[in-house]
Amino acid sequence: MNSISSRSCVLGIDVGTSGVRAIAIDSEGCELAVFRTPYTEVNDNESPDNAYRSTDLWWQALRRSVKSVTEQLQNHKVVALSVDGTSGSVLPINRDGEPIAQPLMYNDTVDDRSILSSVSRVMPQHSAAGGATSALAKAIKFAQLQPYAVVHQADWIIGNLCGNFRHSDANNALKTGFDPLSMQWPDWIKGIADTMPLLPEVAVPGDILNEVSADVASDLGLTTPVKIVAGTTDGCAAFLATGACETGDAVTSLGSTLTLKLLSDKPVFAPQYGVYSHRIADVWLAGGASNTGGAVLAHFFSDDDLQRLCADMDTSHDTGLDYYPLLKPGERFPVNDPHLEPKVKPRPDSDQEYLQGILEGIASIEKAGYTELTGAGGSAVKTIRSVGGGASNSAFSEIRQRILSSEILSIEFKQPLSEEAAYGVATLAKKAADRLNLW
Repeated sequence: MNSISSRSCVLGIDVGTSGVRAIAIDSEGCELAVFRTPYTEVNDNESPDNAYRSTDLWWQALRRSVKSVTEQLQNHKVVALSVDGTSGSVLPINRDGEPIAQPLMYNDTVDDRSILSSVSRVMPQHSAAGGATSALAKAIKFAQLQPYAVVHQADWIIGNLCGNFRHSDANNALKTGFDPLSMQWPDWIKGIADTMPLLPEVAVPGDILNEVSADVASDLGLTTPVKIVAGTTDGCAAFLATGACETGDAVTSLGSTLTLKLLSDKPVFAPQYGVYSHRIADVWLAGGASNTGGAVLAHFFSDDDLQRLCADMDTSHDTGLDYYPLLKPGERFPVNDPHLEPKVKPRPDSDQEYLQGILEGIASIEKAGYTELTGAGGSAVKTIRSVGGGASNSAFSEIRQRILSSEILSIEFKQPLSEEAAYGVATLAKKAADRLNLW
């Protein structure tokens, strides 16, 4: 590697729900600098519950984070960057890119039943554009304002970086109805409302979109030219951050709920289970989420209880309790049954045995989830990386490895490289830099 390449790096920018994180990595994927700016630090008068809706705070937090990173870099020069945003967050803009209404965020719903029914009536079964939080439904609602365009959160950030607000990526556009198979906006959208002309041009994550404009680069402490690489959603970026990059690589998120994601050579669409596939380069990221997870554990056990009971747990054998741990009736994945009853009885006299039974139940649901993904056409699971609070529990990890390995052959459990979405989206910029020999 020559002296010039050793001074080059790429930047990943994660525009999240509570702030903006920027991270710089080198050609080997090593972290060089990182900085996070909470929205409330930009404007402490803004309510934390509403700050994530402010486009001004998005941009000001980004400016502070990127400038702080570039100040740390010293001898390194940013040659490419990529951005992720929250999935399903959209906003209407005028020709100058200025918002003409407050964004509708990923967790906002559209209450207009006529809009929701117009989408559900014509969309194909495999589309991710349905439901009350549909980004397409939000775009149709915004069309009534006669905007210049309706863009996703990450699109708006990119527009501020280069001046073109009509760039997007196939992952952010998925819930707006974009077809990742044909890589185009489908004709069925035309039959709903006059929304199609408002939607952005869409690229595959990792493709080059544009360059950071000279004035913005100067403001952020960047040396031009800096390539802008098509990014992704925050969820996909978090997956990429773990180091999962080959077909058969899977990531289990052990948070309040249980979320599974699998990198596959074929797309998996099973909307009845809430399973869709994001396109990343020439592979597909399929995923599903169960209602089981850490929230169930927290309902029955305190943190101190979990630590004490897991300390000397014998995980080599199965309790045979056969639980399906849920907080309330209803499950979508890997079982699609809105009335499925929780199964956490009978409760044994031993609290430790009861906890082990619940952990085994969660692990069994994880196994069934991966079986469902592969059975629906996904690649065979080869590796699993675990993230989230439950990943640090050694007893739980031993139980999961025992149960999953009993059904999935040749599986390897790996440690994630990172859990930061900013790192994951930086890897997209890195691959583009590799491809274009920017180092």
